Amino acid sequence: MMLREKMFPCQSREAVITVQTYHDGIMDGYLQHPRLEGRAKIQSLSQMVLLLNSLIDMEDCPNPSLPLVPVHYGGKDTDTVFRIQILFREHYTWQGRLIWQDRNQEVIFHSAIELIQLLDEILGE
Repeated sequence: MMLREKMFPCQSREAVITVQTYHDGIMDGYLQHPRLEGRAKIQSLSQMVLLLNSLIDMEDCPNPSLPLVPVHYGGKDTDTVFRIQILFREHYTWQGRLIWQDRNQEVIFHSAIELIQLLDEILGE
């Protein structure tokens, strides 16, 4: 019998995503995370997922990280801000919450693919 690694909670695996523009999967925005100095520019949903995954790899869960404060960049009123909380990761599958700051709405996702689909639906409107 092969033992599986236990799924463990990641209490502060949270990033703030600021989307300035979005069209057909191409975005202009920024990702903020406690492990980053400043902010990282993101230009696609896949780039965002890959960056988040590399940041999660660096976490020593369950050690808490610094709290994040959503920031609107560029002074635009049209920026859309999300908080992405990755609560669990097992075998590279994510489970967590997507919080749409501007509308005070929250949705649960069960995989990185579902997260991408949710963001694409929201941003494509």
